Amino acid sequence: MNDDNEHGSGKDTFASLKAIGETYAKGSPQDQVIRGLIARTFAPYLQSTMRGLQLGYAEGVDTALFAPLLQHLDVVEGNRVFFDAGCVDALTNVKMHHDLFETFLPKAEKAYDAVFAVYVLEHVEDPVHLLQLARAALVEKGLLFIVVPNAYALSRQLALHIGILPSLTDLTPRDIEHGHRRVYDRSALINDIGSAGLYIVAQGGVMLKILADFQLDQLLRLGILGEAQIDGLYALGHEYPELCGSLFAVCSAEPQEEKSL
Repeated sequence: MNDDNEHGSGKDTFASLKAIGETYAKGSPQDQVIRGLIARTFAPYLQSTMRGLQLGYAEGVDTALFAPLLQHLDVVEGNRVFFDAGCVDALTNVKMHHDLFETFLPKAEKAYDAVFAVYVLEHVEDPVHLLQLARAALVEKGLLFIVVPNAYALSRQLALHIGILPSLTDLTPRDIEHGHRRVYDRSALINDIGSAGLYIVAQGGVMLKILADFQLDQLLRLGILGEAQIDGLYALGHEYPELCGSLFAVCSAEPQEEKSL
């Protein structure tokens, strides 16, 4: 990824993660929908015998979706408020860890069948280094599951054409408030994955995104967007991944035959 796409500097700390966590809206219907679709996308690769590691807890939506699909799930969360909430809500096969990703992962060499980095890479100081640490945490045939926001989402292209966004590779004020350091497109994500020594097993987009999150929240609350429309946008995302709100990749430490969904 070019340095021109890098925004912000400095390592994450417990204090900085606390401040970023306070900027996130709680109970967003759109967030619930997209995370459910992410779990739906990754579920075919998961087995009930797997040990998993999730990078970040936030509101715990991903944890509630992934944990039932696995034998055990460790969750690393640096935000104390999120961590404490996770300890209260933890399922019987979930163990919470209050730590930074960069200090937890080096202690987890070859420990996990599945590592989840959902909306993580856009936040961290050095995404390639984090991917390398995650790669080392995988067992021989383990898989790394990645999701990042997409710079070319239809909603961002709309924002560009109506003058809200200067360019598709610019961070919005809201992105910066949320602690995003970069904007990913498909080529940038593939480049970081390759630079970390990982191999892509599957890749694509999650849900064609027609409007901004706050607008989708309103449509969902009003019932204008229902289950049928969400399923349709999810299916359209398979046909037009470059227009989706998020990009996903399933990766391995060793080359495998790439699959398409």
